[in-house]
Amino acid sequence: MITQHQYEMYNPLPPSLTIKQSLIHGLGIFATKNIKKNTRLGISHVYNSNFPQNWVRTPLGGLYNHSDKPNCELVDSYLGEDFVSTKILFTLKDISAGDEITCIYTLYKIKEKEKTNATTPKENTKQSTETGI
Repeated sequence: MITQHQYEMYNPLPPSLTIKQSLIHGLGIFATKNIKKNTRLGISHVYNSNFPQNWVRTPLGGLYNHSDKPNCELVDSYLGEDFVSTKILFTLKDISAGDEITCIYTLYKIKEKEKTNATTPKENTKQSTETGI
Protein backbone atom coordinates (compact mmCIF):
# COMPACT_ATOMS: atom_id res chain seq x y z
CA MET A 1 0.00 0.00 0.00
CA ILE A 2 1.35 3.42 -0.99
CA THR A 3 0.91 6.15 1.59
CA GLN A 4 0.61 9.85 0.79
CA HIS A 5 4.20 10.44 1.99
CA GLN A 6 5.63 7.79 -0.34
CA TYR A 7 4.04 9.30 -3.43
CA GLU A 8 4.02 13.07 -3.61
CA MET A 9 3.82 15.16 -6.75
CA TYR A 10 6.78 17.35 -7.61
CA ASN A 11 6.06 21.01 -6.93
CA PRO A 12 8.39 23.49 -8.65
CA LEU A 13 7.55 26.15 -6.04
CA PRO A 14 6.72 25.96 -2.35
CA PRO A 15 2.96 26.25 -1.57
CA SER A 16 3.49 29.81 -0.31
CA LEU A 17 4.44 31.02 -3.82
CA THR A 18 2.78 31.25 -7.23
CA ILE A 19 3.56 32.61 -10.72
CA LYS A 20 1.64 35.62 -12.07
CA GLN A 21 2.04 38.59 -14.43
CA SER A 22 4.51 41.10 -13.00
CA LEU A 23 4.49 44.88 -13.19
CA ILE A 24 8.30 44.70 -13.11
CA HIS A 25 8.83 42.41 -16.12
CA GLY A 26 6.91 39.54 -17.72
CA LEU A 27 6.08 36.87 -15.18
CA GLY A 28 7.12 36.94 -11.54
CA ILE A 29 6.82 34.99 -8.32
CA PHE A 30 4.29 36.16 -5.75
CA ALA A 31 3.48 35.25 -2.15
CA THR A 32 0.16 33.41 -1.73
CA LYS A 33 0.27 33.96 2.03
CA ASN A 34 2.24 36.03 4.54
CA ILE A 35 5.88 34.90 4.77
CA LYS A 36 8.13 35.74 7.74
CA LYS A 37 11.56 37.35 7.54
CA ASN A 38 14.48 34.86 7.20
CA THR A 39 12.28 32.17 5.61
CA ARG A 40 14.08 29.75 3.29
CA LEU A 41 12.08 29.74 0.05
CA GLY A 42 14.19 27.10 -1.69
CA ILE A 43 17.06 26.41 -4.09
CA SER A 44 17.19 28.98 -6.88
CA HIS A 45 20.44 28.05 -8.66
CA VAL A 46 22.69 24.98 -8.95
CA TYR A 47 26.30 25.25 -10.13
CA ASN A 48 27.19 23.40 -13.32
CA SER A 49 30.12 24.53 -15.47
CA ASN A 50 28.42 23.19 -18.63
CA PHE A 51 25.78 25.95 -18.60
CA PRO A 52 25.91 29.68 -19.44
CA GLN A 53 27.27 31.68 -16.49
CA ASN A 54 27.88 28.24 -14.88
CA TRP A 55 24.49 28.17 -13.13
CA VAL A 56 21.27 26.24 -13.77
CA ARG A 57 18.21 28.12 -12.56
CA THR A 58 15.37 26.25 -10.90
CA PRO A 59 11.80 27.50 -11.48
CA LEU A 60 12.28 29.61 -8.35
CA GLY A 61 15.53 31.11 -9.67
CA GLY A 62 14.24 31.60 -13.19
CA LEU A 63 11.16 33.64 -12.38
CA TYR A 64 11.92 36.09 -9.58
CA ASN A 65 12.48 39.64 -10.78
CA HIS A 66 15.19 42.18 -9.97
CA SER A 67 14.73 45.06 -7.56
CA ASP A 68 17.19 47.56 -6.14
CA LYS A 69 15.13 47.27 -2.93
CA PRO A 70 14.64 43.48 -2.79
CA ASN A 71 12.62 41.52 -0.26
CA CYS A 72 14.83 38.42 -0.70
CA GLU A 73 18.51 37.55 -1.06
CA LEU A 74 20.58 34.67 -2.42
CA VAL A 75 22.72 32.76 0.08
CA ASP A 76 25.52 30.42 -0.99
CA SER A 77 25.04 26.82 0.07
CA TYR A 78 26.26 23.30 -0.73
CA LEU A 79 24.26 20.17 -1.45
CA GLY A 80 25.04 16.47 -1.08
CA GLU A 81 28.18 14.44 -0.61
CA ASP A 82 29.85 16.14 -3.58
CA PHE A 83 29.20 19.59 -2.08
CA VAL A 84 27.51 20.91 -5.20
CA SER A 85 27.34 24.70 -4.99
CA THR A 86 23.81 26.10 -4.81
CA LYS A 87 22.11 29.40 -4.11
CA ILE A 88 19.20 29.47 -1.66
CA LEU A 89 16.57 32.24 -1.73
CA PHE A 90 15.81 33.67 1.75
CA THR A 91 13.41 36.47 2.68
CA LEU A 92 15.02 39.68 3.97
CA LYS A 93 11.83 40.94 5.60
CA ASP A 94 8.23 39.94 6.25
CA ILE A 95 6.40 39.56 2.93
CA SER A 96 2.64 40.03 2.64
CA ALA A 97 0.34 37.80 0.58
CA GLY A 98 0.21 39.23 -2.95
CA ASP A 99 3.69 40.82 -2.82
CA GLU A 100 6.13 39.99 -5.60
CA ILE A 101 9.32 38.14 -4.64
CA THR A 102 12.34 40.21 -5.71
CA CYS A 103 16.10 39.92 -5.44
CA ILE A 104 19.17 41.72 -6.75
CA TYR A 105 20.55 39.99 -9.84
CA THR A 106 24.04 39.22 -8.60
CA LEU A 107 24.94 36.64 -11.26
CA TYR A 108 24.89 39.23 -14.03
CA LYS A 109 26.66 42.19 -12.38
CA ILE A 110 29.85 41.74 -14.41
CA LYS A 111 28.01 42.07 -17.73
CA GLU A 112 26.01 45.08 -16.45
CA LYS A 113 29.23 46.74 -15.25
CA GLU A 114 30.77 46.22 -18.69
CA LYS A 115 27.71 47.88 -20.28
CA THR A 116 27.88 50.75 -17.78
CA ASN A 117 31.56 51.41 -18.50
CA ALA A 118 30.88 51.43 -22.24
CA THR A 119 28.24 54.19 -22.10
CA THR A 120 27.90 57.72 -20.83
CA PRO A 121 25.79 58.26 -17.67
CA LYS A 122 22.87 59.58 -19.77
CA GLU A 123 23.02 56.57 -22.12
CA ASN A 124 23.31 54.19 -19.17
CA THR A 125 20.13 55.59 -17.54
CA LYS A 126 18.24 55.10 -20.79
CA GLN A 127 19.64 51.59 -21.21
CA SER A 128 18.66 50.58 -17.66
CA THR A 129 15.12 51.83 -18.15
CA GLU A 130 14.72 49.92 -21.42
CA THR A 131 15.97 46.60 -19.99
CA GLY A 132 13.88 46.84 -16.82
CA ILE A 133 16.96 46.54 -14.62
